[in-house]
Amino acid sequence: MNWPEGIVARPIDKGDVVAWAELLAAREKVDQEGEIYGAEDLIEALDDSRLDPAHDTIGLWADGRMIGYGMVRISETVVDVDRVHTEGTIHPEWRRRGLGTTLMRWLIHRAGELHTAQHPDAVGEVSNGAISTNTGAGTLLRSFGFEEARYFIDMKRRLDQPVPDAAPADGFRLQVYGPELDEALRLTHNEVFLDHWGFTPRSVESWKARHAGSRSFRGGSSYLVLDGETIAAYVLCYEWDADTALTGIRELYIGQVGTRRSYRGRGLAKAALAKVLTEAAQAGYQRSGLGVDADNPTGALGLYESLGFTVHSKWITYRLPL
Repeated sequence: MNWPEGIVARPIDKGDVVAWAELLAAREKVDQEGEIYGAEDLIEALDDSRLDPAHDTIGLWADGRMIGYGMVRISETVVDVDRVHTEGTIHPEWRRRGLGTTLMRWLIHRAGELHTAQHPDAVGEVSNGAISTNTGAGTLLRSFGFEEARYFIDMKRRLDQPVPDAAPADGFRLQVYGPELDEALRLTHNEVFLDHWGFTPRSVESWKARHAGSRSFRGGSSYLVLDGETIAAYVLCYEWDADTALTGIRELYIGQVGTRRSYRGRGLAKAALAKVLTEAAQAGYQRSGLGVDADNPTGALGLYESLGFTVHSKWITYRLPL
Protein backbone atom coordinates (compact mmCIF):
# COMPACT_ATOMS: atom_id res chain seq x y z
CA MET A 1 0.00 0.00 0.00
CA ASN A 2 1.12 3.56 -0.65
CA TRP A 3 0.76 5.24 2.73
CA PRO A 4 1.17 9.01 3.00
CA GLU A 5 4.52 10.42 4.07
CA GLY A 6 4.91 10.28 7.84
CA ILE A 7 2.67 7.22 8.29
CA VAL A 8 4.34 4.05 9.54
CA ALA A 9 2.42 0.83 8.83
CA ARG A 10 3.37 -2.40 10.58
CA PRO A 11 1.75 -5.48 12.19
CA ILE A 12 0.27 -5.08 15.67
CA ASP A 13 1.93 -6.91 18.54
CA LYS A 14 1.18 -7.20 22.25
CA GLY A 15 3.43 -4.26 23.02
CA ASP A 16 0.98 -2.04 21.10
CA VAL A 17 -2.18 -2.82 23.05
CA VAL A 18 -2.19 0.32 25.23
CA ALA A 19 -1.90 2.57 22.16
CA TRP A 20 -4.50 0.43 20.40
CA ALA A 21 -6.94 0.79 23.31
CA GLU A 22 -6.44 4.57 23.23
CA LEU A 23 -7.28 4.59 19.51
CA LEU A 24 -10.48 2.62 20.14
CA ALA A 25 -11.47 4.97 22.97
CA ALA A 26 -11.06 7.94 20.61
CA ARG A 27 -13.23 6.18 18.03
CA GLU A 28 -15.93 5.48 20.62
CA LYS A 29 -16.22 9.16 21.57
CA VAL A 30 -17.21 9.98 17.99
CA ASP A 31 -18.85 6.85 16.58
CA GLN A 32 -20.75 5.85 19.75
CA GLU A 33 -20.75 2.15 18.94
CA GLY A 34 -20.70 0.89 22.52
CA GLU A 35 -17.58 -1.13 21.71
CA ILE A 36 -15.08 -0.50 24.52
CA TYR A 37 -11.99 -2.64 25.04
CA GLY A 38 -9.06 -2.48 27.42
CA ALA A 39 -5.47 -3.54 26.80
CA GLU A 40 -6.01 -7.04 28.25
CA ASP A 41 -9.02 -7.58 25.98
CA LEU A 42 -6.85 -6.71 22.99
CA ILE A 43 -4.16 -9.15 24.05
CA GLU A 44 -6.84 -11.84 23.90
CA ALA A 45 -7.83 -10.63 20.44
CA LEU A 46 -4.27 -11.14 19.21
CA ASP A 47 -4.32 -14.70 20.63
CA ASP A 48 -7.36 -15.62 18.50
CA SER A 49 -6.69 -18.91 16.70
CA ARG A 50 -8.25 -17.46 13.51
CA LEU A 51 -5.58 -14.77 13.35
CA ASP A 52 -1.88 -14.55 12.54
CA PRO A 53 -1.00 -11.11 13.96
CA ALA A 54 2.22 -10.88 11.95
CA HIS A 55 0.27 -11.05 8.67
CA ASP A 56 -3.39 -10.37 9.48
CA THR A 57 -3.11 -7.12 11.42
CA ILE A 58 -1.86 -3.66 10.58
CA GLY A 59 -1.32 -0.64 12.78
CA LEU A 60 -0.89 2.85 11.39
CA TRP A 61 1.36 5.17 13.37
CA ALA A 62 2.09 8.90 13.27
CA ASP A 63 4.29 10.77 15.73
CA GLY A 64 4.45 7.74 18.01
CA ARG A 65 0.67 7.36 18.24
CA MET A 66 -1.50 4.65 16.69
CA ILE A 67 -3.91 6.47 14.39
CA GLY A 68 -5.46 3.49 12.61
CA TYR A 69 -5.66 -0.29 12.59
CA GLY A 70 -6.96 -3.15 10.49
CA MET A 71 -7.55 -6.85 11.18
CA VAL A 72 -8.56 -9.85 9.08
CA ARG A 73 -9.89 -13.14 10.47
CA ILE A 74 -10.40 -16.32 8.48
CA SER A 75 -13.16 -18.81 9.31
CA GLU A 76 -11.89 -22.14 10.63
CA THR A 77 -14.44 -24.08 8.60
CA VAL A 78 -16.88 -23.31 5.79
CA VAL A 79 -20.58 -24.14 5.99
CA ASP A 80 -21.95 -22.31 2.95
CA VAL A 81 -19.68 -19.33 2.19
CA ASP A 82 -16.12 -18.56 3.25
CA ARG A 83 -16.73 -15.24 4.99
CA VAL A 84 -13.42 -13.53 5.71
CA HIS A 85 -14.08 -11.04 8.49
CA THR A 86 -12.42 -7.63 8.39
CA GLU A 87 -12.46 -4.67 10.75
CA GLY A 88 -10.60 -1.43 11.28
CA THR A 89 -10.81 2.27 11.97
CA ILE A 90 -9.01 5.55 11.54
CA HIS A 91 -8.61 7.99 14.43
CA PRO A 92 -11.27 10.72 14.09
CA GLU A 93 -8.57 13.40 13.90
CA TRP A 94 -7.01 11.65 10.87
CA ARG A 95 -10.12 10.94 8.84
CA ARG A 96 -10.87 12.34 5.36
CA ARG A 97 -7.24 12.14 4.30
CA GLY A 98 -7.53 8.94 2.25
CA LEU A 99 -6.23 6.65 5.00
CA GLY A 100 -9.49 4.75 5.30
CA THR A 101 -9.54 4.06 1.57
CA THR A 102 -5.99 2.71 1.60
CA LEU A 103 -6.69 0.66 4.72
CA MET A 104 -9.75 -0.90 3.06
CA ARG A 105 -7.64 -1.84 0.04
CA TRP A 106 -5.24 -3.62 2.40
CA LEU A 107 -8.08 -5.45 4.17
CA ILE A 108 -9.61 -6.66 0.90
CA HIS A 109 -6.22 -7.74 -0.46
CA ARG A 110 -5.35 -9.70 2.67
CA ALA A 111 -8.82 -11.27 2.78
CA GLY A 112 -8.31 -12.51 -0.77
CA GLU A 113 -4.94 -14.01 0.12
CA LEU A 114 -6.39 -15.86 3.11
CA HIS A 115 -9.34 -17.18 1.14
CA THR A 116 -7.06 -18.49 -1.62
CA ALA A 117 -4.73 -20.12 0.90
CA GLN A 118 -7.32 -21.64 3.25
CA HIS A 119 -10.59 -22.33 1.39
CA PRO A 120 -9.95 -21.90 -2.36
CA ASP A 121 -12.72 -24.30 -3.42
CA ALA A 122 -15.46 -22.46 -1.53
CA VAL A 123 -17.38 -19.35 -2.53
CA GLY A 124 -15.61 -16.48 -0.79
CA GLU A 125 -16.54 -13.01 0.34
CA VAL A 126 -15.15 -10.19 2.45
CA SER A 127 -17.32 -9.31 5.44
CA ASN A 128 -17.33 -6.01 7.31
CA GLY A 129 -19.79 -4.38 9.69
CA ALA A 130 -20.76 -0.91 10.86
CA ILE A 131 -23.31 0.70 13.12
CA SER A 132 -26.13 2.18 11.04
CA THR A 133 -25.42 5.71 12.26
CA ASN A 134 -21.86 5.63 10.87
CA THR A 135 -22.72 6.93 7.42
CA GLY A 136 -19.07 7.50 6.56
CA ALA A 137 -18.24 3.82 6.98
CA GLY A 138 -21.24 2.82 4.88
CA THR A 139 -20.25 5.22 2.11
CA LEU A 140 -16.68 3.90 2.10
CA LEU A 141 -17.77 0.26 1.95
CA ARG A 142 -20.23 0.88 -0.88
CA SER A 143 -17.55 2.72 -2.84
CA PHE A 144 -15.63 -0.56 -2.93
CA GLY A 145 -18.66 -2.50 -4.12
CA PHE A 146 -19.81 -3.86 -0.76
CA GLU A 147 -23.55 -4.48 -0.43
CA GLU A 148 -25.73 -4.81 2.65
CA ALA A 149 -26.09 -8.48 3.56
CA ARG A 150 -27.59 -8.73 7.04
CA TYR A 151 -28.97 -6.57 9.84
CA PHE A 152 -28.40 -6.97 13.56
CA ILE A 153 -30.05 -5.26 16.51
CA ASP A 154 -28.31 -4.29 19.74
CA MET A 155 -30.78 -4.37 22.65
CA LYS A 156 -30.59 -3.14 26.25
CA ARG A 157 -32.59 -3.68 29.42
CA ARG A 158 -32.38 -1.88 32.75
CA LEU A 159 -32.19 -4.30 35.66
CA ASP A 160 -34.20 -2.22 38.12
CA GLN A 161 -37.33 -3.39 36.30
CA PRO A 162 -39.23 -6.53 37.43
CA VAL A 163 -38.45 -9.74 35.56
CA PRO A 164 -41.45 -11.73 34.22
CA ASP A 165 -42.01 -15.09 35.87
CA ALA A 166 -40.69 -17.88 33.67
CA ALA A 167 -39.87 -21.17 35.37
CA PRO A 168 -38.80 -24.20 33.32
CA ALA A 169 -41.41 -26.89 32.71
CA ASP A 170 -41.58 -29.94 34.93
CA GLY A 171 -38.77 -32.39 34.30
CA PHE A 172 -36.22 -29.67 33.47
CA ARG A 173 -33.80 -28.04 35.88
CA LEU A 174 -31.76 -24.85 35.81
CA GLN A 175 -28.06 -25.15 36.60
CA VAL A 176 -25.33 -22.53 36.74
CA TYR A 177 -22.46 -23.06 34.27
CA GLY A 178 -19.66 -25.37 35.41
CA PRO A 179 -16.44 -26.30 33.57
CA GLU A 180 -17.35 -29.99 33.73
CA LEU A 181 -20.10 -29.26 31.18
CA ASP A 182 -17.93 -27.21 28.87
CA GLU A 183 -17.30 -29.75 26.11
CA ALA A 184 -20.94 -30.84 26.03
CA LEU A 185 -21.90 -27.16 25.86
CA ARG A 186 -19.54 -26.55 22.91
CA LEU A 187 -21.04 -29.45 20.98
CA THR A 188 -24.56 -28.29 21.83
CA HIS A 189 -23.76 -24.76 20.66
CA ASN A 190 -22.39 -26.07 17.36
CA GLU A 191 -25.62 -28.00 16.80
CA VAL A 192 -27.98 -25.22 17.88
CA PHE A 193 -26.44 -22.47 15.76
CA LEU A 194 -25.90 -24.45 12.58
CA ASP A 195 -29.09 -22.96 11.08
CA HIS A 196 -28.03 -19.38 11.96
CA TRP A 197 -26.66 -17.12 9.24
CA GLY A 198 -22.89 -16.81 9.12
CA PHE A 199 -22.20 -19.36 11.88
CA THR A 200 -19.27 -21.75 11.69
CA PRO A 201 -18.71 -24.51 14.27
CA ARG A 202 -16.35 -23.75 17.16
CA SER A 203 -13.25 -25.86 17.60
CA VAL A 204 -12.00 -26.65 21.11
CA GLU A 205 -9.38 -23.91 20.77
CA SER A 206 -11.71 -21.20 19.48
CA TRP A 207 -14.37 -22.11 22.05
CA LYS A 208 -11.94 -21.56 24.89
CA ALA A 209 -10.54 -18.37 23.39
CA ARG A 210 -13.86 -16.74 22.50
CA HIS A 211 -16.20 -18.15 25.14
CA ALA A 212 -15.52 -20.17 28.29
CA GLY A 213 -11.82 -19.30 28.45
CA SER A 214 -12.20 -15.59 27.78
CA ARG A 215 -11.47 -13.16 30.60
CA SER A 216 -14.82 -11.51 29.90
CA PHE A 217 -16.82 -14.73 30.38
CA ARG A 218 -18.95 -14.84 33.52
CA GLY A 219 -19.68 -18.48 34.27
CA GLY A 220 -21.34 -17.64 37.57
CA SER A 221 -23.96 -15.60 35.70
CA SER A 222 -24.50 -18.16 32.91
CA TYR A 223 -27.24 -20.79 33.15
CA LEU A 224 -28.13 -24.04 31.43
CA VAL A 225 -31.45 -25.89 31.27
CA LEU A 226 -30.91 -29.61 31.67
CA ASP A 227 -33.10 -32.56 30.75
CA GLY A 228 -31.42 -35.25 32.77
CA GLU A 229 -27.82 -34.92 31.60
CA THR A 230 -28.74 -33.35 28.24
CA ILE A 231 -28.27 -29.61 27.73
CA ALA A 232 -31.60 -28.47 26.33
CA ALA A 233 -30.99 -24.70 26.42
CA TYR A 234 -28.38 -22.24 27.68
CA VAL A 235 -27.53 -18.58 28.21
CA LEU A 236 -23.86 -17.49 28.29
CA CYS A 237 -22.86 -14.11 29.73
CA TYR A 238 -19.93 -11.71 29.60
CA GLU A 239 -18.71 -8.49 31.19
CA TRP A 240 -16.13 -6.00 29.93
CA ASP A 241 -14.30 -4.18 32.70
CA ALA A 242 -13.14 -1.43 30.34
CA ASP A 243 -16.76 -0.70 29.45
CA THR A 244 -17.72 -0.35 33.11
CA ALA A 245 -14.73 1.89 33.82
CA LEU A 246 -15.61 4.26 30.98
CA THR A 247 -19.41 4.37 31.30
CA GLY A 248 -19.86 3.86 35.03
CA ILE A 249 -22.58 1.31 34.19
CA ARG A 250 -22.07 -2.33 35.08
CA GLU A 251 -23.59 -4.31 32.21
CA LEU A 252 -24.01 -8.08 31.92
CA TYR A 253 -23.85 -8.91 28.22
CA ILE A 254 -25.78 -11.95 27.03
CA GLY A 255 -23.56 -13.36 24.32
CA GLN A 256 -25.22 -16.64 23.35
CA VAL A 257 -28.76 -17.95 23.83
CA GLY A 258 -29.58 -21.33 22.40
CA THR A 259 -32.13 -24.15 22.49
CA ARG A 260 -31.76 -27.54 20.84
CA ARG A 261 -34.19 -27.95 17.96
CA SER A 262 -36.06 -30.81 19.61
CA TYR A 263 -36.69 -28.64 22.69
CA ARG A 264 -37.76 -25.42 21.01
CA GLY A 265 -41.19 -23.95 21.72
CA ARG A 266 -41.24 -24.95 25.41
CA GLY A 267 -40.07 -21.66 26.92
CA LEU A 268 -36.73 -23.04 28.09
CA ALA A 269 -34.59 -20.14 26.83
CA LYS A 270 -37.02 -17.70 28.43
CA ALA A 271 -36.72 -19.50 31.75
CA ALA A 272 -32.91 -19.37 31.59
CA LEU A 273 -32.94 -15.70 30.60
CA ALA A 274 -35.32 -14.81 33.45
CA LYS A 275 -32.98 -16.54 35.88
CA VAL A 276 -29.96 -14.71 34.45
CA LEU A 277 -31.66 -11.31 34.69
CA THR A 278 -32.89 -11.90 38.23
CA GLU A 279 -29.47 -13.04 39.43
CA ALA A 280 -27.72 -10.20 37.61
CA ALA A 281 -29.82 -7.57 39.38
CA GLN A 282 -29.07 -9.18 42.74
CA ALA A 283 -25.35 -9.25 41.90
CA GLY A 284 -25.27 -5.48 41.33
CA TYR A 285 -25.46 -5.27 37.56
CA GLN A 286 -27.38 -2.22 36.40
CA ARG A 287 -28.08 -3.21 32.81
CA SER A 288 -28.12 -6.16 30.45
CA GLY A 289 -27.39 -6.10 26.75
CA LEU A 290 -27.44 -8.47 23.80
CA GLY A 291 -27.32 -8.58 20.02
CA VAL A 292 -29.73 -10.39 17.73
CA ASP A 293 -30.00 -11.12 14.02
CA ALA A 294 -33.04 -9.21 12.74
CA ASP A 295 -33.97 -12.31 10.71
CA ASN A 296 -33.17 -14.86 13.43
CA PRO A 297 -34.99 -18.08 12.46
CA THR A 298 -36.04 -18.93 16.04
CA GLY A 299 -38.02 -15.75 16.76
CA ALA A 300 -35.46 -14.53 19.28
CA LEU A 301 -36.33 -10.86 18.79
CA GLY A 302 -39.85 -11.39 20.12
CA LEU A 303 -38.50 -13.37 23.07
CA TYR A 304 -36.18 -10.57 24.12
CA GLU A 305 -38.91 -7.96 23.76
CA SER A 306 -41.16 -10.04 26.01
CA LEU A 307 -38.48 -9.84 28.70
CA GLY A 308 -38.23 -6.06 28.52
CA PHE A 309 -35.33 -5.55 26.11
CA THR A 310 -35.62 -2.58 23.75
CA VAL A 311 -33.71 -1.57 20.62
CA HIS A 312 -30.58 0.43 21.36
CA SER A 313 -28.82 0.48 17.98
CA LYS A 314 -28.77 -1.24 14.61
CA TRP A 315 -25.80 -2.75 12.79
CA ILE A 316 -25.27 -3.62 9.15
CA THR A 317 -23.08 -6.45 7.88
CA TYR A 318 -21.70 -5.75 4.41
CA ARG A 319 -20.38 -8.29 1.90
CA LEU A 320 -18.06 -8.13 -1.09
CA PRO A 321 -17.67 -11.25 -3.30
CA LEU A 322 -14.11 -12.48 -3.78
